[in-house]
Amino acid sequence: QVQLVESGGGLVQAGGSLRLSCAASGRTFSSLTMAWFRQAPGKEREFVAGINRSGGTTNFADSVKGRFAISRDNAKNTVDLQMNSLKTEDTAVYYCAAGIVWYASIWASSYVYWGQGTQVTISS
Repeated sequence: QVQLVESGGGLVQAGGSLRLSCAASGRTFSSLTMAWFRQAPGKEREFVAGINRSGGTTNFADSVKGRFAISRDNAKNTVDLQMNSLKTEDTAVYYCAAGIVWYASIWASSYVYWGQGTQVTISS
């Protein structure tokens, strides 16, 4: 079993930045592929960014490429999402996810463990 706890959400103005962090426990962190998803009101959960076990490969949704960065620290069991140039359409609940897959899949079904989510609100 893996426990994931997100932090760092909040309210910022458009154009600003936020850094989300996810702390994992319960399983060897370096064996997990990690990802961030988000879900806006009335919309389906969507992939935002993913990072493979070693941190050597990342994957981003087209909507966040060039604005968001994902990183992990296998010594600290954490994965971070740095979000820059935020837009109102980035408003959503952001979820950390962990999976036992070889690559940073964009599909939610690839991830077994999920955090509770953290709210990110971008004001205009």
